[in-house]
Amino acid sequence: MAQNATIYKVELSVANMDRHYYETHRLTVAKHPSETDERLMLRLLAFALNAEEGLEMTRGISTEDEPDIWQKSLSGELELWVCLGLPSEKVIRQSCSKSKKVTVYAYGGRQADIWWDKIKGSSARFDNLQVVSLTPDDTAGLAKQANRSMKLQVNVQDGEVMVSVDGTILYISPAEWKSAA
Repeated sequence: MAQNATIYKVELSVANMDRHYYETHRLTVAKHPSETDERLMLRLLAFALNAEEGLEMTRGISTEDEPDIWQKSLSGELELWVCLGLPSEKVIRQSCSKSKKVTVYAYGGRQADIWWDKIKGSSARFDNLQVVSLTPDDTAGLAKQANRSMKLQVNVQDGEVMVSVDGTILYISPAEWKSAA
């Protein structure tokens, strides 16, 4: 018998001084049975870092042809495609052809470094691709804070990220491996 998704209720307050975005989002997030706490928390962080009106979580891990997060225009065009992990070159190519901007949040330590060394040459041709790396310490710290009912505060200033989860504060320094034009 298949396991059901676990539901998380999240109050996510974003104060992004770099983008001048300040808003609180009340999210109901389904954690797929095969998804780790680390990946769930990365989805929430990626949502916070890209927060804008119209940004949505998708079915993500359970669907191959959808990103983890996306933003569509009022006419249904894909404005932003957010992917977590280490997607193949084929997935990156298809994503970049479908959306105006694609952001990949790579994580996994040494595996992420090897993935980037392999893919960076072929990804240079995509002007709409941004690749951001997160360290294993940062993602492990986030994973420890996962709770079925959370209040997250994410503050972004000068590219540095402070995450407060129910009173515990984490400092995260995403490294931009490739920027979108």
